[in-house]
Amino acid sequence: MRLHRLTLTAFGPFGATQEVDFDALSSAGLFLLHGPTGAGKTSVLDAVCFGLYGAVPGARQSPGTSLRSDHAPADLPTEVRLELTVQGRRLEVTRRPAQPRPRKRGHGFTTEKAQSLLREYGPEEGWQALSRSHQEIGEEISRLIGMSRDQFCQVVLLPQGDFARFLRADAEARGKLLGRLFDTRRFAAVEEHLAELRRRAEAQVRTGDEHILALAQRIAQAAGTAARESPLPEDRPGEPGLAEGVLQWAAVARSGARERLDTARCALSAAEARNDAARDALDAARELARLQQRYAETRRRAAGLEERRPERDRCHEQLTRARKADLVAPALELREEAERAHRAASGARERSRAELPPELADAGVEQLSGAERTLRSDLGALEAARRAERRSRQIDTERAGIERQSRADDELIQEAADWLAGWDGIHGDLRERIENAQEAATRAEQLAGRLDPARRRLDAARRRDALVVREATAGDSLTAAREHALAAHETWLGLRERRLRDIAAELAAGLADGVACTVCGSADHPEPARPGDGHVDRATEEAALAGHRRAEQSRAEAERELGVLRERLAAARAEASGDLPGDLMEPEDKRAVQASGGGAASVAELEAVVTRLTGEHAEAHRLAAGMHGAREALAAAEREHLGRLEARQQAERRAAARTSQREALDREQAALETELVVARGASGSVAAHADLLERRVSLLADAAEALRAEQSAAQRRKEADGTLADAAFRAGFDTPQAAASALVDATAQRELQHRIDAWQAEAAAVADRLAEEDSRAAAAHPPATPEAAQSAYDSSGRQLRDSASALAAAQERCTELGRLSRQATDEVRRMGPLRQEHERVARLAGLTAGTSADNERKMRLEAYVLAARLEQVAAAATARLQRMSSGRYTLVHSDARSGARRAGLGLHVVDSWTGRERDTATLSGGETFFASLALALGLADVVTDEAGGVRLDTLFIDEGFGSLDEQTLDEVLDVLDSLRERDRSVGIVSHVADLRRRIPAQLEVVKERHGSAVRHRTAGTLSG
Repeated sequence: MRLHRLTLTAFGPFGATQEVDFDALSSAGLFLLHGPTGAGKTSVLDAVCFGLYGAVPGARQSPGTSLRSDHAPADLPTEVRLELTVQGRRLEVTRRPAQPRPRKRGHGFTTEKAQSLLREYGPEEGWQALSRSHQEIGEEISRLIGMSRDQFCQVVLLPQGDFARFLRADAEARGKLLGRLFDTRRFAAVEEHLAELRRRAEAQVRTGDEHILALAQRIAQAAGTAARESPLPEDRPGEPGLAEGVLQWAAVARSGARERLDTARCALSAAEARNDAARDALDAARELARLQQRYAETRRRAAGLEERRPERDRCHEQLTRARKADLVAPALELREEAERAHRAASGARERSRAELPPELADAGVEQLSGAERTLRSDLGALEAARRAERRSRQIDTERAGIERQSRADDELIQEAADWLAGWDGIHGDLRERIENAQEAATRAEQLAGRLDPARRRLDAARRRDALVVREATAGDSLTAAREHALAAHETWLGLRERRLRDIAAELAAGLADGVACTVCGSADHPEPARPGDGHVDRATEEAALAGHRRAEQSRAEAERELGVLRERLAAARAEASGDLPGDLMEPEDKRAVQASGGGAASVAELEAVVTRLTGEHAEAHRLAAGMHGAREALAAAEREHLGRLEARQQAERRAAARTSQREALDREQAALETELVVARGASGSVAAHADLLERRVSLLADAAEALRAEQSAAQRRKEADGTLADAAFRAGFDTPQAAASALVDATAQRELQHRIDAWQAEAAAVADRLAEEDSRAAAAHPPATPEAAQSAYDSSGRQLRDSASALAAAQERCTELGRLSRQATDEVRRMGPLRQEHERVARLAGLTAGTSADNERKMRLEAYVLAARLEQVAAAATARLQRMSSGRYTLVHSDARSGARRAGLGLHVVDSWTGRERDTATLSGGETFFASLALALGLADVVTDEAGGVRLDTLFIDEGFGSLDEQTLDEVLDVLDSLRERDRSVGIVSHVADLRRRIPAQLEVVKERHGSAVRHRTAGTLSG
């Protein structure tokens, strides 16, 4: 990596734009960065780090610390632009931090979000923009440089104070720094993973033992008295011997339960026999009691029949007379109907007579009919007058209609005038609705174009998140498959080795007397080999080999599955990271994507964008859907406009024609009124006079009809009396009143017949039951006692239930003990592999954590890896330290324990003048400086190699040269100058005045009242 140009604007102490030309400074290989305290020397290095990683080193990135210069004007934004070459690519990174800026409208300030831009230079294309995403730019820079921000600040911006502390630090502090630089988190993760596996295996073993103890408690509860005969095992969870004790005790409990089961079966058989005998005795007693009760009840029923015989005879006589009276019933009904008709006709005649004039009250039918005909003649003469009166009323109605039409036309003309006055506004509003609907339709099409890419990206983000989880699960499965394959391979190799040790015994098993040996050819076999303890045969070895091959196949399948998931995850990430088309993105979409770090937006952020776009699209679609209605409303309004114009004209024409109609109606009504005065007479109107005549005609007609009806009803009543007397005589009754008193309705007759039939049926049933032989025989025996038999049966039943309950309890106890014993056996078998796994994992975890007896130096795995890295750093630093110290000092790594917590991270210096090895804390100030400088350079080499061999062409060394004497300073500068052999440029940050004479290429930071400025000096020239 080589820096070319750095441009700072309103950054730190620099109030204006400053430019640093690293190409000019690096041409000499060694350049000096100097200036007064507080001028901003360190800010130049901060700007380099900020340009690459978007953050400044260390504590200077604390919250509340602003990168914006206090000297800069309000309208000048803070910006850092860095141009560099890394891995053959010429890049330019531009970054702006979050900063306040004046509001475009109104007063005050608003916070502008951080911005980033990455460009690349091509010989033919020139500068091309690559990304504006903070996340993408950070990932690309970290990938190309191969180091994180902490590693870059430790390797490229060499802080001498940190390495001086590193020399004097204890193993714990050294481990933290080395762990951050070399990223040994994966080894610490291995330690933690093994510790977690150990805790998990231990918890599984403890849980299994607790389950076994719980089963033992349940076995004790199921065993009952057997639990008191043999106490539960006293082993605690996790201790050996627990499982065997539980299984032995369960076997004893099952044996006792089987003995009690046999005893309960014998008791149940005896109780069943006693219960059967008691049931037979109870059935016999109940049958005797039933027959005796039946015979007694039959005797009581026979006595009751004799008591009810008179009532039966009375019902029979009453039913006979009622059936005779039924023959007279039609004549009785006819007489009653004639009587009712005569009373009704007499009432109607009296009412009509009361309404007649006094002179006609006693008139006959002929006289009433003649008066009716005279009045009808007078009524017919009034028909012409009635037509004239109706016409007069019609004229009044027509005149009122004309007035209503006149008022309606006046209102129509006024309403039309009012509506037409607002026509221009209505027409303009409808045109505006159509235009708004057209704009909404265009907006809906644009939103649909943005919505589909956003939805696809959201779906891809959901798949990405789901695949990340599946990838982690597949990774765990692959790790487990690899461990299983390794264990199977070790098992197979162990069995194969054991079989080869006893192969002679396996060959000897196939020897036979007189048959030549396949190995030595001898037919005598005086001492054939015998298999030793733990002999492994061929079948066992082949089974282990098959298990190893299956495990390898499972591992390969897990690797293939993980590869497929990673390919799908990469595709989902690529699809989810794609930007929405710029010309279709709203400012809200752009801000949401930028806030998410660019392409790798979260599902929640994409859902927010999709939800907003969906809502806007639905709203635009809703507005666009009103276009048809708006156009129809406009057409309807235009039709109404024409209709109102035409209606107003017609109303004006009708108003002119109504005057002549009024005059003609007035003349016609005057002529009709002269004719009606004569026809009305004393009544108020012809209609009233006609109504009076019609009422009189109706009264006369009703009176004549009522008189004729009364005469007809009297004749019919006389005829009914004769018919009734004749019917009663033929039925055998002396008078019609006697026949009427014997009448009974059909319901009462059915009730009488039912009572007669019931008595006869009861008499037949009693006769049948009195003829039963078994009932008479049972009545001759002594009274039965079923209560005593029931009591004996209940007692035997209770004994039977008690015996059955005892047997069921014994069977349930045996069944439960068998089931629990099988569960305990299965649990003990299941715990076998778990105990072995716990022992294996506990041994590995103790070894990596440094607590195992097999780990002699008690070194953790992470400390072991860091010790190897520290040994490389010490070797690389020694090459430069010997030259700086004129061959006196050598840095060596020590794996001795430096306290109770760590071992393997010791760092000593060997003094060739004394030949002794001593701690680095005993070095003087100047010696500490060049030792730490050598350590920093060596660490830079090792970290660079660790990062993948990325070439670092530009380094910065911060302070510390003031502690060196002139000779040592020359040696240190020679070492730094030798870095040019590797085409490196080194920038020294120092106040030492002597360095200004020794280093011609300089970058001076000048502190001024309105902000600092930079000046370049190369070979005696000075530029600002």
